Amino acid sequence: MKKTIYRSENGRKQILDLYDRQLRNLGVPYKDVYVNTSFGRTHLIETGNPDGEPLLIFHGGNATTAYNLLYCDFLIKDFHIYAVDTIGHPGKSAETSLSAFNYDYGKWTGEVIEALRFDRISLFGGSFGAGIIAKTMCVVPNRIKRVVIYIPSGIKNALQIKNVQMMFPMIMYWITGKDKWLKKTMMPMAITEDNISDDLYETAKLSIDHVRVKTAMPTNVSASKMRRCKAPTLVMGAEKDCLFPGRGVLRRAKKIIPNCKTYLLRGRGHMHKLTEKEKKLIANFLLGKVG
Repeated sequence: MKKTIYRSENGRKQILDLYDRQLRNLGVPYKDVYVNTSFGRTHLIETGNPDGEPLLIFHGGNATTAYNLLYCDFLIKDFHIYAVDTIGHPGKSAETSLSAFNYDYGKWTGEVIEALRFDRISLFGGSFGAGIIAKTMCVVPNRIKRVVIYIPSGIKNALQIKNVQMMFPMIMYWITGKDKWLKKTMMPMAITEDNISDDLYETAKLSIDHVRVKTAMPTNVSASKMRRCKAPTLVMGAEKDCLFPGRGVLRRAKKIIPNCKTYLLRGRGHMHKLTEKEKKLIANFLLGKVG
């Protein structure tokens, strides 16, 4: 029997139905792109401005690129976007699970860039996706043009024990199936319910219900490996992030990334909303207008 990340075929269908629905809700043209890598076939959504700056976008862990595009819709006007389905996560890429503890994600991304026929390309992503970018910066530093990572794993992760506050409500959700427990699980990351959008909640719920969830985030990268990447980099950390505390992330980022700007998302947790000013900062940095 083929090994799968999904608990059932029905669960897989529900996740992909939501994926397609969220893509339609973008309200812009897009197309499916598939590339081959040594780790497995990889799916991307190509969208945005065909004449814009090419940008490779990564989504968070156990989420999908469709939800992530809704969150990052402010980039659609200026960028020619390639939004990748992380291999081994929900979506349309191969279900091959890669290790969060080594640099396989960086090698995989390097092969994706090669398959897309870019000498260099800019990268953008948050959380787990930002950790993938950090690994990529270590593995193929010369293939990267500019980088923005926000609430990133892989720079200065919190100790797992500090997040035990999410374990009890998660266990209660698994036992009871009641939504109130899932929301309580998310609250240490969101701080306020306003930060839990309907799309975010539905994506998280289907992933937890129907996917063999991966809890290990990309581990902290080696300082010596990271120092090889000279690409202009903007690192955005959230002050109250329980997974990747912002001040610690920014402090280490300044030490290990040679060409680094930092920005603290004050008062924000892991799940949050960007201000219009912050969206503009991200876009302008990736366009080379600042930094």
